[in-house]
Amino acid sequence: MEVTGGGSVAQPPSASCRVRGVLGRIGDKWAIYVVDRLGDGPRRFSELLRGIDAITARMLTVTLRGLERDGIVTRTVHAAVPPRVDYALTPLGETLRAAIGQLVSWADTHLPEIEAAQAAYDGHAPEYDGAERTCQEEAG
Repeated sequence: MEVTGGGSVAQPPSASCRVRGVLGRIGDKWAIYVVDRLGDGPRRFSELLRGIDAITARMLTVTLRGLERDGIVTRTVHAAVPPRVDYALTPLGETLRAAIGQLVSWADTHLPEIEAAQAAYDGHAPEYDGAERTCQEEAG
């Protein structure tokens, strides 16, 4: 689109580009864990930090801010000493929780099959460098 003076007006990103951005944020492993944990009700930061293996305080903060920005999580500060902050799913977040719940359930149900497939693949693909880290490696 041209404007007076020969400059151009920046076009908004395409819908597919915007959807990719949203999927990138909500499809992040930490976002999935946070939404899943908040599905049981509001949680304090420290409860979330203890309840999600291998997440750092910094990554939890970044994840919560992104989910809050997207309207998936609310942050409520209670006037108390010391200050108390609770995080909860919004109605939009509840709809996401349903989808994530199905994904988590699927992964849990099929974990033995996935692990068997990985072992078979690793057994005949020596060029695979094993770049994925186990939960124990991430926590250590």
